[in-house]
Amino acid sequence: MAPVQYADLGKSARDLSSKGYNFGQVKLDCKTKTANGVEFNSVGAHNTDSGKVNGSLETKYTWSDYGLTFKEKWDTDNNLATEVTIEDQLAKGLKVTFDSSFSPQTGKKSGKLKTAYKHDYFHLNGDVDLDFAGPQLHGAATVG
Repeated sequence: MAPVQYADLGKSARDLSSKGYNFGQVKLDCKTKTANGVEFNSVGAHNTDSGKVNGSLETKYTWSDYGLTFKEKWDTDNNLATEVTIEDQLAKGLKVTFDSSFSPQTGKKSGKLKTAYKHDYFHLNGDVDLDFAGPQLHGAATVG
């Protein structure tokens, strides 16, 4: 069994103090799945202190024959995020994700290419932030 990702080290301890505690917030989360496998997730949140209301609609489709997952999320700030993932197709244990976002009001665009490789004794991660100012590389590894 592969060790956990570097980003997930200590996650259970962080979740203990933050998950499920929505003080000062009213939150609604609705999920459904169609017969052909398309998942929909609608989230709404109201901050009782500021009065601000946020919401999002996320769709997810998994094409398991080809290891592909497509996600799209649109929020009340009019941001559109798209994620395409391919897993275990190029190599066993390799996951490649292209993540992009677009804000029509400001014209801001961003993209990120993420990779993760799991093996029995190590877990490698590499990200390339495709910013117009210049790409940034990030990497992490766990061995166990």
